Amino acid sequence: MKDLNTADLPFYQPVADECAVFETAHANALPLLLKGPTGCGKTRFVEHMAARLDLPLHTVACHDDLSAADLIGRYLLKGGETVWVDGPLTRAVREGGICYLDEVVEARKDVTVVLHPLTDDRRRLVIDKTGEELVAPDSFMLVASYNPGYQNILKKLKPSTRQRFVSVGFDFPTPAVEVPVVMRESGLDEGRAKALVRLAGGIRNLSGMDLEEGVSTRLLIYAATMIAKGMPVDRALQAAIIEPLSDEPDVQQALRDIASAVFG
Repeated sequence: MKDLNTADLPFYQPVADECAVFETAHANALPLLLKGPTGCGKTRFVEHMAARLDLPLHTVACHDDLSAADLIGRYLLKGGETVWVDGPLTRAVREGGICYLDEVVEARKDVTVVLHPLTDDRRRLVIDKTGEELVAPDSFMLVASYNPGYQNILKKLKPSTRQRFVSVGFDFPTPAVEVPVVMRESGLDEGRAKALVRLAGGIRNLSGMDLEEGVSTRLLIYAATMIAKGMPVDRALQAAIIEPLSDEPDVQQALRDIASAVFG
């Protein structure tokens, strides 16, 4: 494990015991599922833990067209020859690293079938095209994430898949944690960082408004960065918070009203 004070360790501020859960899961060859809203720090957490454990990290942004072949690999034509090229999952297994499937619920159903032998005591990856059967080394870890708030009938993580993972729930941090994170990541002063976090809290606590999600810590950092670099507060809030949260004029106006109440 790397020294926790190493300069190249990606910054992550722990909220509870999630680092200990990750380390215990890795030490015992258990797959890990991260659940929580967009922009609450799941990806940064995985980057932090990969660096902390000194393991290579292969991140896959899952989407509707992601297939099993995209993860495992395929034959490609190179220089007049047909050669096999490993996908990110296969590379992670061969290297004994971490494969992180971001928003795994977005991937096609055949992806889940490929993952099953890696999430039980077999820890095998079968590559039908080459005839290989790889046994994952002890250092290999499969990590996946998803946003429960975006699940619907067509895109839902099956209980049989969820129960193959140990799981950690993520949420937006408390102001005591979020303010220092916003300051550190953006360079914004404490007073205005606190105001941004108050604004986020007000938006997250709204009910009856047409918002799929509250404002993420990521968006707060974007807004704080723009303000710290000299952009007027109202313009930064419009660009980094209001526009990303909604396309509806009435909802945008309501968000501007909340911002005015916080910033004056």
